[in-house]
Amino acid sequence: MSKPIEITDANFKSEVLDSKIPVLVDIWADWCMPCRMIAPAVEAVAKQYAGKVKVGKMDADSNMTPSEFDVRGIPTLLVFRNGEVVDRIVGAVPQQVIASHLDQALLN
Repeated sequence: MSKPIEITDANFKSEVLDSKIPVLVDIWADWCMPCRMIAPAVEAVAKQYAGKVKVGKMDADSNMTPSEFDVRGIPTLLVFRNGEVVDRIVGAVPQQVIASHLDQALLN
């Protein structure tokens, strides 16, 4: 999948927890400027890791799931593998930083 998919409370289990490959979930909000700044990097890694990592975006204002994973600020990127959070990136970071975290998730 070369574009981020929309993750919601309704599809979180099937798209993230039950995924056979690692999943990067970008937790964001429309009003959040740093979230908008990181969006192109998230879209780029979705293309870069297509078929190896699923990338999704979850609106923090419309979904309760982020609070279950102790998300206190946005943007927060959560990396899931086998239904568990294995990494967390907080704040607007460059694409290379996201990629290095995904490379690590693929190795372990």
